[in-house]
Amino acid sequence: MVMKKIYTLLICIAAVLVLSHFEAHGSKNLSFPKPLGVVNDFASIISETEKQVMESLCREVLQKTGTAIVIATVETIGDSDYETYANELYADWGIGKKGEDKGVLIFLTKKERKIRIETGYGVEGILPDGLVGQILDDQVVPFLKREEYEKGILNGTFAIAHIIAQDAGVKLTGETSSYVPRPVTRKVGVGSQIFSLLFFIILFLILIRNPLLLPFLLLGSGARGGFGRGSFGGFGGGFGGFGGGLSGGGGAGRGF
Repeated sequence: MVMKKIYTLLICIAAVLVLSHFEAHGSKNLSFPKPLGVVNDFASIISETEKQVMESLCREVLQKTGTAIVIATVETIGDSDYETYANELYADWGIGKKGEDKGVLIFLTKKERKIRIETGYGVEGILPDGLVGQILDDQVVPFLKREEYEKGILNGTFAIAHIIAQDAGVKLTGETSSYVPRPVTRKVGVGSQIFSLLFFIILFLILIRNPLLLPFLLLGSGARGGFGRGSFGGFGGGFGGFGGGLSGGGGAGRGF
């Protein structure tokens, strides 16, 4: 009897998560600009000089590791949630190669004073949420609070690029900057690992008892899911970072 109540409770929790996902992701018909390439500075906050530095670095990372880093800034997202917007923008552009999903989106909305680094499925192992949050806290947000937008974004780009390159065992030889970020150490919390394990155990038990829930969970891609709708391989003067990649909703966001 007790187990039956537990299973019922877990089913209710799963249903709430699925419904919450649809409500968050389907309540607004968001429209997105077309990608221009590596740096999509729709808010006009990045100088041409720093834009070239970011483009050079991101192209080198893509060439040597197969991972696409894309920057996007907008003036405002209105009443949209910035994390949802970033997740769906990633999906709409299809950052990363389809099937490999090795992509990163650095997204900033100026008026709402929010920034998010969204990671694809293929890089979540080397860029866990905690590490991404640490990068934002230590090397990005302090600059953004002083409205030094391009410095903050560039620092975040360098930090992400060097972690990806280190994991791939390659050396980046492209342009550098006078404010290259401090080294970032990975901190993987035991608590987050335990939580993830418990989540998948609970999900497994739910599906055993109620296999008919599987289609709904797949449609939602979990509370963190996103579907790659775009395939923009020819944008940005040959930058091949748009190939229909998927984001698992991983990453971190901050206000400034």
